[in-house]
Amino acid sequence: MKKILITGGAGFIGSHVVREFVNKYPDYHIFNLDALTYAGNLENLRDIEDRPNYTFIKADITDSTVISSIFIEHQPDAVIHLAAESHVDRSITDPLAFVMTNVIGTVNLLNAAKDIWKDNYEGKRFHHVSTDEVYGTLGSTGLFTENTAYDPHSPYSASKASSDHFVRAYHDTYGFPVVVTNCSNNYGPNHFPEKLIPLCIHNILNNKPLPIYGDGKFTRDWLFVIDHARAIDLVFHRGANGGSYNIGGFNEWQNIDLVRELCKQMDEKLGRPAGTSAQLITFVKDRPGHDLRYAIDASKINEELGYQPSVTFQEGLSITIDWYLNNQEWLDHVTSGDYQNYYAKQYS
Repeated sequence: MKKILITGGAGFIGSHVVREFVNKYPDYHIFNLDALTYAGNLENLRDIEDRPNYTFIKADITDSTVISSIFIEHQPDAVIHLAAESHVDRSITDPLAFVMTNVIGTVNLLNAAKDIWKDNYEGKRFHHVSTDEVYGTLGSTGLFTENTAYDPHSPYSASKASSDHFVRAYHDTYGFPVVVTNCSNNYGPNHFPEKLIPLCIHNILNNKPLPIYGDGKFTRDWLFVIDHARAIDLVFHRGANGGSYNIGGFNEWQNIDLVRELCKQMDEKLGRPAGTSAQLITFVKDRPGHDLRYAIDASKINEELGYQPSVTFQEGLSITIDWYLNNQEWLDHVTSGDYQNYYAKQYS
């Protein structure tokens, strides 16, 4: 049985990747390694936690000794690395935490895998999941390609750029078997409500202001998280060794237009008069180093691996809103902090 270690598997994107692999590949054993920091939520995986091909491991990737012992004990054949500090605002107030997890943690994983694989890389793979924010910002035109020069502007994107460089350096220096994916903004079920879409859903439900940075004209390419999990599956199994793949949703939206669309759908689903939720929109002071526009050219993964998003943004947003409306207990547990007790209840 092939053993795959997925880091950050209790987080937003990671939980969808864990579910994709556990459900699709019963002949793989999936080890989910997560430190269960504030964004790690094992309630995301209640539906698969008792599967025979799934094991959860609580550990911090910044602890090299613990990580090394886990690799020695379980001997994974591959790593899909998603564990990361990912919130830009938090990186501005505490850059060192992002350096420790995103840079040092990544190098710890690379070293642990290299030590147990002992330069015998047949059938091995280290899949590093990164972000389009490493490329910096775009003007009103153009797209990020896999050959776009790195130009990070926030402590978060700088830390992810550094981790990308380390992964590629291990490939070039040691012949280490790697693949790197850089994705656009994800959205969908289980998203921690500090991010724009779940925050707005939560605030609309509670008639709270919808904070929009600056003039709201910052543009992002939005990728449905389940489509991202499918893309990671494709690249993990079929991507070229040493290769990089940009994963996008072909869904560019300015923040203000996105929030207005979300308000429109929420009013319809909640039976409120049209325009009710939009009255909650509140423009706030812009954050430092805010990139104007990100947009992914995903033609490489499309042409080489046949990847296409399964939903439009409006469809994916509708699915996402429905999920939050049907899972308000999950949202209540996150906002109250009760989700952090789940590990102790289930695993101790």
